[in-house]
Amino acid sequence: LLQITVKDIEDFEKSYKGSEEELADIKAAYMDFEGDMDRIMESVLCVDYTDEPRIRQILEQAIDAGEVPSHKAFVKESKQKMTARKRRVEKEAKEAEKTKDELGLGGEDDLKALIQSRNKDRKKEMDDFLAQLEAKYGSNAKKGGRKPAAKKGK
Repeated sequence: LLQITVKDIEDFEKSYKGSEEELADIKAAYMDFEGDMDRIMESVLCVDYTDEPRIRQILEQAIDAGEVPSHKAFVKESKQKMTARKRRVEKEAKEAEKTKDELGLGGEDDLKALIQSRNKDRKKEMDDFLAQLEAKYGSNAKKGGRKPAAKKGK
């Protein structure tokens, strides 16, 4: 069983940001979503709204260099849409922080405990579901079985 720690994620993020791989992912997302910054920001790994100016600059340089075509959705994006995206992300971050506090999550051990408790709940739900199926369909094995094919007369 491979253990992934918060440190592993932070190390990956440090090595990924500014790498050739990130550059390729940003350009691919730009092409896939035809310049839609909302979808680009959602799809690129390790990116939050504070990275948007950096992402935008990377894409503008790629457009100027002719590496990617100029998409109207990117070039002519309104200030209003940018502001709405920023507000939405900030709201989501506040909600995530609130949920984290409500669940009492602080460190890695708390997260591990939460995941384990959720797994126990899922296992119980699955066991209950299987018990219901067994009660409904498992009581009489003959019921609903295949009937022998009727013999055709000559």
